[in-house]
Amino acid sequence: MTAALDLLDLDPSLSEEERQIRDVVRQLVDDRVRPHVADWYEDGKVPARELAREFGKLGLLGMHLTGYGCAGASAVAYGLACQELEAGDSGLRSLVSVQGSLAMYAIWRYGSEEQKQRWLPSMATGEAIGCFGLTEPDHGSDPASMATRARRDGDDWVLTGGKMWITNAPIADVAVIWARTDDGVRGFAVPMDTPGVTAREIRRKMSLRASVTGEIVLDDVRLPADAQLPEAVGLKAPLSCLTEARYGIVWGAVGAARDCLETTLAYASSRTQFGRPLAGFQLTQAKLADMAVELVKGQLLALHLGRLADARRLRPEQVSVGKLNNVREALAIARQCRTILGANGVSGEYPVMRHANNLESVLTYEGTSEIHQLVIGQRLTGLSAFA
Repeated sequence: MTAALDLLDLDPSLSEEERQIRDVVRQLVDDRVRPHVADWYEDGKVPARELAREFGKLGLLGMHLTGYGCAGASAVAYGLACQELEAGDSGLRSLVSVQGSLAMYAIWRYGSEEQKQRWLPSMATGEAIGCFGLTEPDHGSDPASMATRARRDGDDWVLTGGKMWITNAPIADVAVIWARTDDGVRGFAVPMDTPGVTAREIRRKMSLRASVTGEIVLDDVRLPADAQLPEAVGLKAPLSCLTEARYGIVWGAVGAARDCLETTLAYASSRTQFGRPLAGFQLTQAKLADMAVELVKGQLLALHLGRLADARRLRPEQVSVGKLNNVREALAIARQCRTILGANGVSGEYPVMRHANNLESVLTYEGTSEIHQLVIGQRLTGLSAFA
């Protein structure tokens, strides 16, 4: 990060190991991602499997989990990695988040030992890709109304339904699918080559174009009994996975905002209008100052939540505070940066509009702003406004 943007001297508050992990991921993004990401975004194609293997070599996939080839890193270290990945592009952080905090975490937390041994080591290296099937075409913010069903047929399970907006689905080897059963919501580890499973890539996205997104159709998919995640009982199980992923977003959004502001600060310092740099005008400095203040506030919030997580004291509504604030402020920063860059702000030569477009999706997924407002509202009042 540009030294000028570290207004509150946060760097010394990180451990040496945390700084090293951050710097390694930042270097990977600089070397492997920045030279190509504008083209990936414009073309709507990303070498996701190749990137997953590179991320796996660095231990980034499921890095906050323990055992089964996972790095066992701290929550803060994982957050810093998410920050650097999303400074490159939200799609990269989504790849890592969905792999580690959704698919791998679900198996690690709720799966059988056999399921963990089968999937987690290869997912940690990036040789196997996972996805997380909760959202449906007609049920996004209301997963309790999911239409996907799983019924018993002898010793087997038969799944029918569909999932929509599923990151990694078209390239996944395994999907964690959530379905309604006679005993409530259950999770299943579904190999994507199982007969009856089809995945269709969603095209024409205006956001997260450097990310692979798909629809999953389940047409009487027959699974053995041991495909069920034995410890996943009720809707609390998938929601706990979402809390894991939302935590990474708290940090990732800060990375996107930081990249926008670093780009804009450099641009305003070198761009001359009316005989002086843009950065020398009062209105520009006012914009830069306001954005820098919101950036460091977001970083402080992310770091505080990370320390709570490492102390095993992080609560879901606290993650909602972070996700609501940091994504909302990151999007505002991206939009403001665009105004300083003028027409160049919409050019793919600069990352600002790409980040802004991506953040429109980040604002919605893993819980819309309205959902997080209601989570916080319930904590404040003791009353649920969801129904």
